[in-house]
Amino acid sequence: GNVTFSCSEPQVVPITFVSNSRSYLLLPGTPQIDGLSVSFQLRTWNKDGLLLFTELSENSGPLLVYLRGGRLTLLIQKDTENPVEINEGTSLHDGLWHSVNINARRHRITLTLDNNAATASHATTVSRIYSGNSYYFGGCPDNFTDSQCLNPITAFQGCMRLIFIDNQPKDLILVQQGSLGNFSDLHIDLCGIKDRCLPNYCEHGGKCSQSWTTFYCNCSDTGYMGATCHNSIYEQSCEAYRHQGKTSGFFYIDSDGSGPLGPLRVFCNITEDKIWTAVQHNNTGLTKVQDADLKKPYTMSFNYNSSMEQLEAMINSAEYCEQEAAYHCKKSRLLNTPNGMPFAWWVGRANEKHLYWGGSLPGIQQCACGLEESCLDMRYFCNCDADREEWTNDTGFLAFKDHLPVTQIVITDTNRSNSEAAWKIGPLRCYGDRQFWNAASFNTEASYLHFPTFHAEISADISFFFKTTAISGVFLENLGIKDFIRIEISSPKEITFSIDVGNGPTEATVQSPTLLNDNQWHYVRAERNLKQTSLQVDSLPKKVLEAPAEGHFRLQLNSQLFVGGTASRKKGFLGCIRSLHLNGQKLDLEERAKMTPGVKPGCPGHCSSYGNLCHNGGKCVEKYNGYSCDCTSSAYEGPFCKEEVSALFETGTSVTYIFQEPYPVTKNASTSSSAIYADAVMSKENIAFSFLTAHTPSLLLYINTYFHDYLAVILSKNGSLQVRYKLSKDGLLIFTIDSGNFANRELHHVKINREGRELIIQVDQVLKLKHNFSETDFKAIKSLSLGKVTDSLSLDPEVSKANAYGFTGCLSSVQYNHIAPLKAALRHPSIAPVTVKGSLTESSCASIMEADVNTVTTIYSSSDPFGKTDEREPLTNAVRSDSAVIGGIIAVVIFIIFCIIAIMSRLLYQHKQAHRSSQTKAKEYPENLESSFKADIDLQNT
Repeated sequence: GNVTFSCSEPQVVPITFVSNSRSYLLLPGTPQIDGLSVSFQLRTWNKDGLLLFTELSENSGPLLVYLRGGRLTLLIQKDTENPVEINEGTSLHDGLWHSVNINARRHRITLTLDNNAATASHATTVSRIYSGNSYYFGGCPDNFTDSQCLNPITAFQGCMRLIFIDNQPKDLILVQQGSLGNFSDLHIDLCGIKDRCLPNYCEHGGKCSQSWTTFYCNCSDTGYMGATCHNSIYEQSCEAYRHQGKTSGFFYIDSDGSGPLGPLRVFCNITEDKIWTAVQHNNTGLTKVQDADLKKPYTMSFNYNSSMEQLEAMINSAEYCEQEAAYHCKKSRLLNTPNGMPFAWWVGRANEKHLYWGGSLPGIQQCACGLEESCLDMRYFCNCDADREEWTNDTGFLAFKDHLPVTQIVITDTNRSNSEAAWKIGPLRCYGDRQFWNAASFNTEASYLHFPTFHAEISADISFFFKTTAISGVFLENLGIKDFIRIEISSPKEITFSIDVGNGPTEATVQSPTLLNDNQWHYVRAERNLKQTSLQVDSLPKKVLEAPAEGHFRLQLNSQLFVGGTASRKKGFLGCIRSLHLNGQKLDLEERAKMTPGVKPGCPGHCSSYGNLCHNGGKCVEKYNGYSCDCTSSAYEGPFCKEEVSALFETGTSVTYIFQEPYPVTKNASTSSSAIYADAVMSKENIAFSFLTAHTPSLLLYINTYFHDYLAVILSKNGSLQVRYKLSKDGLLIFTIDSGNFANRELHHVKINREGRELIIQVDQVLKLKHNFSETDFKAIKSLSLGKVTDSLSLDPEVSKANAYGFTGCLSSVQYNHIAPLKAALRHPSIAPVTVKGSLTESSCASIMEADVNTVTTIYSSSDPFGKTDEREPLTNAVRSDSAVIGGIIAVVIFIIFCIIAIMSRLLYQHKQAHRSSQTKAKEYPENLESSFKADIDLQNT
């Protein structure tokens, strides 16, 4: 007969465990003496959660299956000392469906994941395994009496389907109808899991992961930070780094902040008032060209290790940019001026061909000499176009920002007899940040600036500086039909960020312990994204409000953006706003203020906020855009008056500052505001300096008067520091600091402050001594000497002994009241009343100390990190024959060998002399620095 089989797949009815504390599904089971069989499929984003609990029959103990850290664990706890545990799989919280099968026969239990029998895990128990009467999936009920359900971990949040118990499918529709089992907080016939990483709201390449309720962004190696990797970790310009007190070096800048452009590596030259930003390309050296013509032109393309968009953003943000262009020629024409097709040209940012050369202006086919009317042949507008058979050049700067950077150079006239050329295109260099000091002053509460609508549907960040004396006012506001965004100073100590994306208004408020309307610059940064709303004011703790997991999330605005005022008739802002950025975009407040009544471009008074950044007696000077530090009355220099001015003294070197004539330590000798006269009576001394030496005794500093009073700072023979005061009424007072040997080749800092009768001496920032005088005045100061006193003075024996040897070593940042004698000798020797005898060499004491520790160091120039080519003979490196190269190498090798032999001989001789000196115990003091101070250091390290 015929036999017919009818097969059907079990009905796939998914269920969703909604709550992580109250959801559970209870299904009955029939105890089986031949073992246990349970299977199901799960899907979740959570790493942890209870999947299954059953109390095994015949006192076999409880069986638990749960996720911990995304790994599946099966646990039988009948024997608490030796529980049975099986672990399987990793990262099961990936949002995909995974199948779990549990089978037990007699004493053996098997856990299979995703139906992969090859990787199934097994365990053996002491007692036989029986199936249970009831099975709890996802969690345990809050109140139960009959069951002993255990949940050692959080409840499960996610989906399950295809549940089999004892190889029988369970109809979850019957569960829903109430005729099978029991449940709580379940969605049946629905998998309500949500993929919160699709779309990916992590910005700038951040990696998205999620839980049941929210998503997370991993911002590692992106250059950005924050809940959605929205905020750049880098500043937008070198000017911003300088404002943080940074010194020259390589930095990443992000010109558009939180915008789409990535960070760009640049060199910030922070050594002068203008802060230069330099970007290197792949060929800034002098390059030789031969055998090129119109049919076979020479072409070089430049790679700046960045996108053109990044370079354009940097250039557009700067006040001025330039690239040096040099063309060295011998019978090689450049532009073929005044007419005709050019023989060389360069390509700029828009891939356009440009026919002008460095130093000239766009649109005219000329070089710098043509513009200056100084070309070798006045019939041409470039030196090279004279086509002479001797070397000449056309060199200048390309400075039209819209054409930079140079992306390619093409040369076509080097194929004739005796025709040669060499070119050089320097790095891209820019200075100034057009936005950092871009400000507007709001003079009335009704005045405001308006800009186009702020489009920031998913994420928004707003940052600016403000300065005010008003008690309240709106910084900016943008409205939609229902949505809005607003930042205001709501009270003298509170800043409030209000926003509504359709879920109702949210307010983040930062309270300051001090007044914010103190007419000082304060910084505000507000941000809103899908995860949180935050507000930062200065360096106060950030206020963060978590965003709701569900609901509206798009910010929809449609009105104009009001800055300094409001469209909702709230009180406007009185004061200054500067450096306003919205999602990394810079708003030009100054340009808009020029055409708006009640608002003025710019805002003075930067020194009131930033004057404390000028250190060591430097004075803050107000500028229209920012400020600068005037270091003329300081012993230091640099943009913040923090760079030491130091020099090497050889034996016999003397620096003497004469107080007979008035002299300010300024570049303009005509001013006399800081003058000290010969008959001045000084009731205070503020003396500070640093020194480094290996020799004793030594004279560091000596001040004498016309009345034979004096102040001397010396090192005794044992290395102790002595400060010797002679005032008329007190006689000679000697203060000895013997806390160690100060002639130990380390840098020491000395401060001597006398205010009236009270004297304080500090060494290496540690208070060493206090004293009270009966005499209060230092009368008629004559001179101040460093290193050695050269005048015929009657010195006391100890000072005379130290003076006989002078000082050999390094002195740094010497300050006497408002006079900087060492700086005057190094920077203004022609106009300062200072006399230098012997050899005085400017150097860095800190670098000498490092050289003592590390014998082999390499020092790079901070002003040109990329290196320079000696251009006195520009073709010595680029245009030369192979024989010249070989000959040069041989000569250099021979020279180095002779230098090594000479140095070794000198060191061995000095070592022998030092050994003889130690035997005779007669200490000889060398006559110059080369054979003493440096040699001692090198010999010790050798």
